[in-house]
Amino acid sequence: MDFSLSEEHLMIRDAAREFAKTELLPGVIERDEQQHFPKELIKKMGDMGFMGMMVPVEYGGGDMDAISYVLVMEELSKVDASASVIVSVNNSLVCYGLTAYANDAQKEKYLRPLATGDKLGAFCLSEPEAGSDATSQKTTAIENGDHYILNGTKNWITNGSSADYYLVIAQTHKEKKHHGINAFIVEKGWEGFEIGPKEQKLGIRGSDTHSLIFNDVKVPKENRIGEDGFGFKFAMKTLSGGRIGIAAQALGIAGGAYDLAREYSKVRKAFGTEICNHQAIAFKLADMHTQLEAARYLVMKAAWDKDQGTNYDTSSAMAKLYASQAAMDISVEAVQIHGGNGYVKEYHVERMMRDAKITQIYEGTSEIQKIVISRSLLTD
Repeated sequence: MDFSLSEEHLMIRDAAREFAKTELLPGVIERDEQQHFPKELIKKMGDMGFMGMMVPVEYGGGDMDAISYVLVMEELSKVDASASVIVSVNNSLVCYGLTAYANDAQKEKYLRPLATGDKLGAFCLSEPEAGSDATSQKTTAIENGDHYILNGTKNWITNGSSADYYLVIAQTHKEKKHHGINAFIVEKGWEGFEIGPKEQKLGIRGSDTHSLIFNDVKVPKENRIGEDGFGFKFAMKTLSGGRIGIAAQALGIAGGAYDLAREYSKVRKAFGTEICNHQAIAFKLADMHTQLEAARYLVMKAAWDKDQGTNYDTSSAMAKLYASQAAMDISVEAVQIHGGNGYVKEYHVERMMRDAKITQIYEGTSEIQKIVISRSLLTD
């Protein structure tokens, strides 16, 4: 088995690493404190090719593979998980969904500006009573002539107030259950579309998370994605790819926290020597590095499966399950190694610990990932 990266992969990784260092690191603490959405960085990330990495060139994307995407997500997340989740949603939920399932007219109108970073997208599935359970949609889209009438509320939407285009999952034929669900492209500013208050979050505070309210919003029929009733399948396939992005984000948070802890242990002295020379700290670092590498191989395997065109539902669920736990474990230990300084914002690790928790929740909780994994094991 060849675990080495190609020259192209290394160039992409290094470019993302340099961008994170020069563009994301300055001001990252202030953006977290002030819950400031990094709008000024979106176009820069688009110019770098980070906003539509896997989109075909003919629609303004980079036509890169999933491994390249994982490498970029990891490097950005080492520094600023708020910025990386913006990239993740735009790439693996919005752009992927449109690339895979939209028609040519929809791609030309919506995918192209999303891929270049000129526009930003959001994925709208979760509801007050339907988080990871996509079959329980209360938002409705009722046919009315040449359009649908959209009503309902979506919760916890990343890029909620900053997006230009929204992929909205809604129930059209309740009697058909999940076969009656559709996916629609909705534009900001349409009459009846309201953006709720910003959520006050524990972590990823630089990304904007909002509820969205739809009151008799008219959605043209040409904005439905796929055939009537395709929405549930659309959501499930899109979420599988989304798990790879979140797994890569978790991997980056874990890697960033580990790097800071290792470097700190080499300069902080206690009892006459650097603390890395104390077995208690050295063993912590050994465990952290081992967990980090295990997470990396799971994430890369999921990306490789996607690139090979094989089913990646299970591998993406395993990658997200393990990498998100690694992010939580490693960031907590990084705070511990820093001691009192770990509790202070300027050392970054307390923010990473707060950011890590969300990776266990969005794109399906850890329990949901275990359901996906166990079902695949028990149906073979």
